[in-house]
Amino acid sequence: MNEVKTDSARAAIQQSMSSKSVESQKKTPSDILRGIVESMKPQIKSALPKSFSEERFIRLAVTAIRTNPTLASIAISNKLSFLGALMQSVQMGLEPNTPLGEAYLIPYGSEIQFQVGYKGLIALAYRTGEYQYIDAQAVCPSDEFTYQYGTESSLKHVPAGLSNETPIFYYAVWKLKNGGHGFAVMSKDQISAHRDRTSKSASGKSSPWHTDFDAMAQKTVLKRALRYAPKSIELSRLIESDETVKSELSDDMFEVQSIDVDFSEVEND
Repeated sequence: MNEVKTDSARAAIQQSMSSKSVESQKKTPSDILRGIVESMKPQIKSALPKSFSEERFIRLAVTAIRTNPTLASIAISNKLSFLGALMQSVQMGLEPNTPLGEAYLIPYGSEIQFQVGYKGLIALAYRTGEYQYIDAQAVCPSDEFTYQYGTESSLKHVPAGLSNETPIFYYAVWKLKNGGHGFAVMSKDQISAHRDRTSKSASGKSSPWHTDFDAMAQKTVLKRALRYAPKSIELSRLIESDETVKSELSDDMFEVQSIDVDFSEVEND
């Protein structure tokens, strides 16, 4: 009789373990990520801006990983890298990995990198309250485009509206409410040279340089144009934090030291 009870107990345990295994297999990356966020609620809550809810943070995290399996995998295996990049974006009031194009969470090797988009730069510039107008554009061969620097600087761009042409120039312009203004122009070759010189992560297939060259080119020329424009503390910090990796959470992510990533070991995803 005891042997029968023992066999029954073993069977019950095996069935329970099997059920838990099946339940685990049924969990999606979103489910796992929600569990990670739940387990780190105290750290996340203390780092979030007061106006930003935990549920909204979770929604942004889930939205980001749904469109990128590689990002999802790293977010689960390296949660602090993922949450650190997401927190940087949130603390600047930017929504990453959405059609808005304000910011990106980019997987490289076993880390997640925060990158700002040119629309994020524009949004933060407007928030300073000093800008009347700020924009970045691409120029195609058939467009009417002239510019000159100097004391009589000027820029004129009349798009031809042809959708099958590849841009050859990019420019950014800004005008202050007090009348001050400026612009910068870069050729496509200059943009590519700048990318190769400054972005160690540009070769990865998940990099915006690979998926959306035009947007990154516009960001590059916009950052150049803003060199001599008035900048808020927030905007300056955002520019400094572009393309960084953080491995901890803080109520001020821009004070957290960036970690070095050996991009020579990062494959082209």
